[in-house]
Amino acid sequence: MQNIFETMFDYLKTTYDTEPKPRPHIGEAMGCWLYFTALAEEVPIIEASLNTTTDDELMNLLNKSKKLGEHQKNLLQAFMVNEGIPLSQASESKPNSDPNSIPLGAKMTDEEIANFISAKIATNIVMCATNMSQSIRNDMGLMWARFQAEKMILGMEVKIAMRKRGWIKVPPYYYAPGAPSH
Repeated sequence: MQNIFETMFDYLKTTYDTEPKPRPHIGEAMGCWLYFTALAEEVPIIEASLNTTTDDELMNLLNKSKKLGEHQKNLLQAFMVNEGIPLSQASESKPNSDPNSIPLGAKMTDEEIANFISAKIATNIVMCATNMSQSIRNDMGLMWARFQAEKMILGMEVKIAMRKRGWIKVPPYYYAPGAPSH
């Protein structure tokens, strides 16, 4: 069953993606290369994180993040190859290991892993918005909008879990001078 975002993007694609497709300009190509590189480096780090945690909820979020990262990377890779945009080198996948065999000083805590995922998702969302704003081609703009929406949905799940576990980092509250103090 398609979700509402897939339906919306399919509609937009059939409605607005009828124009001729010139070669990507340098900004569009650079945006593809940078996002591909970010995903190619993100997946092995998520795999390493999966090797260091025993928390079921965090492992579920890591698996969702890995699956989405691989999905977006594969779609972007096919697009880049089709458009003649070179791919960056990717780090190797990490083999599975026993989280209990890693010394405590050598592995990240669950809170550190959750904040890493959160920061990575936020960075990906900003990259997608930047790439969308630089896209002249409708098909590329829609691709970035779709990637951004997928990352935003995952980001909401991560934020809810982090808030529930007390892992979310909240900046100090701002109180304007002269504002009521309640």
